[in-house]
Amino acid sequence: MSPYQLVFGKVCHFSIEIEHKALWALKKLNLNSSEIANMRLDQINEMDEFRLRAYERSTLYKERMKLYHDKHIEKRTFTPGDLVLLFNSRLRLFLGKLRSNWSGPFRVTRVFQSGAIDLENDKGERFKANVQRIKAYLGVPEDVKIVEECKLDEV
Repeated sequence: MSPYQLVFGKVCHFSIEIEHKALWALKKLNLNSSEIANMRLDQINEMDEFRLRAYERSTLYKERMKLYHDKHIEKRTFTPGDLVLLFNSRLRLFLGKLRSNWSGPFRVTRVFQSGAIDLENDKGERFKANVQRIKAYLGVPEDVKIVEECKLDEV
């Protein structure tokens, strides 16, 4: 037993032994080592070419998918005075499945070029939010009061 095997409990094969066995196998099969080396280099070159072609195809695919995705993005432009809803992204546990993640409506007071929007709530408090967390409010504005007159006929 070797000292390595005594300490670790398994046999250690050195790279010299493996190389010697490979040369012995080549001599036994009467193969020419230069031909095998050339064949192996050709295989490595083919694998490199295959990898480069795959890389080019993946970049083309990514570009096409980006164009497709960007084509379907809706441009959202807001002007001061618009009513919007704000997405609430805070993680809260056990609030219920049917509760809406959108809060509001809020009034837009100022639009910045950086993508930030200054919002105002019912109480007059102002805060800033990212334009990606906002969508247009399609409901009836609170300032407009709709009065319906209902007449009931007595029988």
